[in-house]
Amino acid sequence: MNEIKYSSVGQGFSLADINNKDINNKVSNRYKKRIRLQNFNYKGIYRYFITLCTFQKRKIFNDNSSVTWLIDVLREKSKLFRFKVWAYCFMPNHLHLLLEGEDYFSDMKKFLSSFKQHTGYYYKKKTGGRLWQVNFYEHVLRKEEETISIAYYIFNNPVRKGLVNDYKKYEFLGSFEFDVLQT
Repeated sequence: MNEIKYSSVGQGFSLADINNKDINNKVSNRYKKRIRLQNFNYKGIYRYFITLCTFQKRKIFNDNSSVTWLIDVLREKSKLFRFKVWAYCFMPNHLHLLLEGEDYFSDMKKFLSSFKQHTGYYYKKKTGGRLWQVNFYEHVLRKEEETISIAYYIFNNPVRKGLVNDYKKYEFLGSFEFDVLQT
């Protein structure tokens, strides 16, 4: 039988059961930090800076064939869900995207969910492992934030991480909207 340990958590608070995993999980899930904006539905003509991390931040995006396949799926899903992909950059353990909805029906959450589900399913079939972390990071761009400036910020990520000395030499980045090699 497990011994229950109690600890005082401060003046005016009752004793807390610190060994009960079920209670701790329920509390942590209940008060989990919200990472999406409240009262914003992520639909319409908005621009987003997105970061998708691999499961346990494993370095998966190292070979041309798997990244090429992911780019093909990204292109297919972006057309289906009506998004412009201004920039993408596959780092070894995460993916940066700069997206823009094309019309009122462009739903960023559905787009990313479909992309992650599709690629995750086939990755698991092929390798037996998980591809993506459950969630993702997003920043809704303000009107004054320039699309091209953010795109080049994304393209220079491999330079900042010391993978290359010029972003044009990094093979796992690009845009579906403009020629990245033209400066």
